[in-house]
Amino acid sequence: MRGLRRVAVLAAVVVVGLAAAACLPSRLQESVRVLADIEAGDGPSRLKAATPAPQRTAITYAANDNTWQADLYQPGEPAQGGIVLVPGLTPKGRDDARLVAFAMTLARARFTVLVPELERMRALTVTADDARPIADAIVHLTALRDGKPVGIAAVSFGVGPAVLALQDPETEGHVRFAMTIGGYYDLADLVTFVTTGAYRDAEGTGWRRRPPKHYGKWIFILSNAPRVADINDRVLLTEMARRRLEDATAPVDDLAAGLGAEGQAVYRLLINDDPERAPALLAALPPAMTSEIDRLDLKRHDLSRLAVDFVIVHDRNDRIIPETHALALAAALPPGRARVLLIDSLDHAQPKPTDLFDGLKLLEAIYTVLGMRE
Repeated sequence: MRGLRRVAVLAAVVVVGLAAAACLPSRLQESVRVLADIEAGDGPSRLKAATPAPQRTAITYAANDNTWQADLYQPGEPAQGGIVLVPGLTPKGRDDARLVAFAMTLARARFTVLVPELERMRALTVTADDARPIADAIVHLTALRDGKPVGIAAVSFGVGPAVLALQDPETEGHVRFAMTIGGYYDLADLVTFVTTGAYRDAEGTGWRRRPPKHYGKWIFILSNAPRVADINDRVLLTEMARRRLEDATAPVDDLAAGLGAEGQAVYRLLINDDPERAPALLAALPPAMTSEIDRLDLKRHDLSRLAVDFVIVHDRNDRIIPETHALALAAALPPGRARVLLIDSLDHAQPKPTDLFDGLKLLEAIYTVLGMRE
């Protein structure tokens, strides 16, 4: 294994060396620099040294009687494309340092980047209602780009609302490509996984097991607690989730003892470890929760006529959203519209240092996206 890594590192050095010597086609050379800049984050890189600093500006945009907040990243040289970048669940929202660094990299790659403020995502709540500001952001960026189609990039739980925005009639024809990182497809399957650690490769196959990160289970509770009608249950479930997000071993039995009927229905799903019981427990959830799960569930939406090219990147051993969701999403899209790249060097949506094989896959993703700027 150590010898294989040495070969990988040597190969990567050769690729970078060739790129530096301008021996590679220009887009491939640029892709190498973009990948290195993503891994560098805020640190120095060849892309940063070779391009002027992008400008980040807070803006408002209006559509459908709504006014939204966003950050606009303008490259320091003429833009060749546009991307709406959708954050995942993070309390820092569009100010998350990792998101800002990624947006800056995209701007250095000559994209105009628009990052909408999704207040509910910042509050760690996923809702189908966020498809509206995302769709409006697409329309706004298209106008800034003089009517040219743009792309969209979405991370983790932001993938669901982003795909729903692509189905909005107002965005039709405005989006050329979508890049997703660590997204979901089937919410019933996902809730089963985060609560029991069980998932299926395909419909009708046997269960497989993988230890899920506790984060996924408690984010599900934190996100859905506001949809419980009983105020006392809502408060107790929220406190339960916050305790466990801060400390995975924190006791919650004292809170569970005070739950009413709705809260107990949620808690029974939470503590269940039998995947065969999950469908009945999901059906017993409070109506507002099941309704929102249905709205967000991409499996319930017909994606077979979505005229958008997808680059789907996913952690091969994801412990929050299994990689089977990436494959299922690709299968639901029109034939030839999706390229799935399963990566070992991801921790859900957190990049880690890559070996040669993952590096080549990520280069393919970046090379493809850069080719869609015009």
